[in-house]
Amino acid sequence: MKIHRTSSFKNPVQDHLWFRNWVERLEMANGRKYGEKVIHTSLGKTQIWTLKDFDPKKETLLVFPGARTTVLFWDLDKNLNALVDHVNIFLVETNGLPNLSDGNTPDIKGNGYGSWAKEIVDNLELDKVFVAGASFGGLICMKMALVCPERIHTVFLLNPGCLQPFSLRFKNLYYNLLPIFSPTEKNVRKFLYQAILCYPHHSLSKEAEQLLVDYEVFAIRNYKDNTQKPYDMGMELTGVTVPVYLLLGDKDLLFPYQKSAKNAVDSFSKLQEIKVFENVGHGIETFLPTFLYIRDTLIKSNKNNDQ
Repeated sequence: MKIHRTSSFKNPVQDHLWFRNWVERLEMANGRKYGEKVIHTSLGKTQIWTLKDFDPKKETLLVFPGARTTVLFWDLDKNLNALVDHVNIFLVETNGLPNLSDGNTPDIKGNGYGSWAKEIVDNLELDKVFVAGASFGGLICMKMALVCPERIHTVFLLNPGCLQPFSLRFKNLYYNLLPIFSPTEKNVRKFLYQAILCYPHHSLSKEAEQLLVDYEVFAIRNYKDNTQKPYDMGMELTGVTVPVYLLLGDKDLLFPYQKSAKNAVDSFSKLQEIKVFENVGHGIETFLPTFLYIRDTLIKSNKNNDQ
């Protein structure tokens, strides 16, 4: 696979240590120890987190994070407790994002990320998986669906960044650019409160919020981000032949939900359902009812397979 761009931490040893300390803080908050797997892929080292020992009797869920996040955001406030008893979970740290995976990336307009995702499934020796992705991770899911649909049961797209262009509305641009130009804790909180969360309905505990804020400040200040951003995949999505569930927040400033919903109806031949959560921002992967919805869908799918 051709490497198109490479991102990196400014001080890899020091910054990796900071990240591991952050993971330890999350583990203490959640009362669990994350397992680790390192897979060598065409993009270099890929870091994967697990919650429990693999159970061959259960189906498997592969999770991809949003841009400028770690996939461990999915377990803030122990949200993955809703899923862990029902499915094996592999939390994939996407290459090119500020995490412990290497920073190499393919051209985002090609299918390189899809081939990379297939490598992960092959390396984990999984036949077929459920796949979930938030924002940038939603685009990764779609690339995988185009490359190896036979390896996917169902895709869960959470406020995906592939159904429309990034919003250029003034409010969205202002709150997204504010912490980039001035990466202070105060500005990161403004961004989170206005674009990612939606208080009081979509909120985090004080401890989880502080973890999120600390990570974002760290990532903006210490990561040389050359990774391409998600784009509107348009007609490419008509080639997706796997079942798709679309989960949207009605307060998403980055990708307003109405347009995502319309484009999904126009694009996906196997669109199963569109679920819109009221008073939920872009960071839908931090919202517990999202996980309860996925859990109920997985249980229903398992029952249908048993019949």
